[in-house]
Amino acid sequence: MRRRRAAVAAGFCASFLLGSVLNVLFAPGSEPPRPGQSPGPSPAPGPGRRGGRGELARQIRARYEEVQRYSRGGPGPGAGRPERRRLMDLAPGGPGLQRPRPPRARPLPDGAPGWPPAPGPGSPGPGPRLGCAALRNVSGAQYLGSGYTKAVYRVRLPGGAAVALKAVDFSGHDLGSCVREFGARRGCYRLAAHKLLKEMVLLERLRHPNVLQLYGYCYQDSEDIPDTLTTITELGAPVEMIQLLQTSWEDRFRICLSLGRLLHHLAHSPLGSVTLLDFRPRQFVLVDGELKVTDLDDARVEETPCTGNADCILEFPARNFTLPCSAQGWCEAMNEKRNLYNAYRFFFTYLLPHSAPPSLRPLLDSIVNATGELAWGVDETLAQLEKVLHLYRSGQYLQNSTAGSQAEYQRLPDSTIPQEDYRCWPSYHHGGCLLSVFNLAEAVDICENHAQCQAFVVTNQTTWTGELGERTS
Repeated sequence: MRRRRAAVAAGFCASFLLGSVLNVLFAPGSEPPRPGQSPGPSPAPGPGRRGGRGELARQIRARYEEVQRYSRGGPGPGAGRPERRRLMDLAPGGPGLQRPRPPRARPLPDGAPGWPPAPGPGSPGPGPRLGCAALRNVSGAQYLGSGYTKAVYRVRLPGGAAVALKAVDFSGHDLGSCVREFGARRGCYRLAAHKLLKEMVLLERLRHPNVLQLYGYCYQDSEDIPDTLTTITELGAPVEMIQLLQTSWEDRFRICLSLGRLLHHLAHSPLGSVTLLDFRPRQFVLVDGELKVTDLDDARVEETPCTGNADCILEFPARNFTLPCSAQGWCEAMNEKRNLYNAYRFFFTYLLPHSAPPSLRPLLDSIVNATGELAWGVDETLAQLEKVLHLYRSGQYLQNSTAGSQAEYQRLPDSTIPQEDYRCWPSYHHGGCLLSVFNLAEAVDICENHAQCQAFVVTNQTTWTGELGERTS
C-alpha cells in the first residue's frame, strides 16, 4: 500500500521558444535562450597564466584518466572488480546512441586525449537505452537551472514521458574561468564535459533506488563546439527545505530513510566507499517522495592517505573530527563519516525529530545525536532508521501512547461531513485537516486532542507506509 499525496502542477505553454531551446539543449547557458541570440566569437587561443595549452592538456588528461578509473573500478580500499561490458559504444549504430556521422579529427591541446572519449574494455553496462534519436521530437522544453558546470532542462519525449537533460553550461563559471585563463574554448569545453562524463559513468556504476536513473546520452555538434554531450536522466523535483519542514513527519522520515539507504549503498558500492564532496540539499531531488542523489561530478572514491592520525582531520564549519589512520595508510572510514555528518547537519537535525510520534522521539533523538557526534557508522545508522520504520509501520509505536477514549463516537458508514472542516498542522491538505493514522484507536486519540474536532472520516487512501487517511471535522 502507498500513501497518496495531492499535488497541483502548474501548466506550461508547449511553444516555450521550443526551437531556440532545442538548439541550446546541447550547449545551454545559465539563462533560458532568447530569440535571435547568437553565440559570440570564440576567444583567440592564448598562452594562459600557467603554461597555456600544455597545462590545459594536463588537466584534461587528469579528468579523462579519472573517468577511466571509475569505468573500470575504483582504486583504493574496497574497490570492485572491473566489469567487461561497455557503458558507451560510440561507433555508428551502437547500443544506446545514434550518431549522425562518424567522429572527425579535431585539433587538440598537445597531450590531451581525443574527444569523444573511446570506451575502454572495462567500461560497465548495460548501456543506456536512449540516444540522439529520442531528442529529435521533444516538446515542452523548459529551463530548470544551472550550477558551477552544468545546466538542466526538462523536456517531454514523444511518448509523453518527462525527462531531464544535462549539458555543460556555456555561460557557467567552470567554462568561463577556463576560457579566460587559457583562451581555448574547445579545449575548455572538453575539460568541463569530462565532469559530465564522470557523472554519467557514476550514475551507471552506482545504480540504486536512491540514485537518479541514467536513461541515455547524445553527442551532437552545437554552435562552434563539435561533439557536445547531453545526458538524459530521470526527472525529479528540487529539495526545498522550507517546504519540507511544512510536510508531515511521515514524509520527512521517508526522506531521511532514503538518505540512510543511499549512504549505506555509497559506503559499500562496487567502486569502494564513495564520498560526496559537494553535499547540499541542491545535489538531491525528490522522485515520488523518495530522495535521490543527482549530482555526482564532485564525488570521490579514493580514501585519504595518511601516515598518522594528524593527517585524518575531518573539517566542517562548526567542528572538526580526528579519525584513526589505519595500518594500511588510509584514514579509516573518512568517506563514510563525511557523508554521515553532512546528512546530520543538512537533513537529520531538521527533519527527524520535529512533530514525530512521542513514543519514537527518544530513538530519533539518539539517531540525531549519534550522527552528530559520528559515534555510529552508516551501518548502525541505517539499522536504527529501519527500526523506526518497523515500529511505525507495525503500529508498535502506539502501545504506550493511546489510552481509552472517554467519549462515545457513532459510526456512520459511507458518510461525509461537508463544510465542517478545520485546519490543522501538519496536514496533507492545507485547506483542512487530513492526517494519517494506523487504526481507529489512533484516529479517536487525535480527535480527542484537537479541541475543534467533533468527528472524523476515515478514507480509503493509504500512505507509503500503509497508514490510513483521516479527515477531521
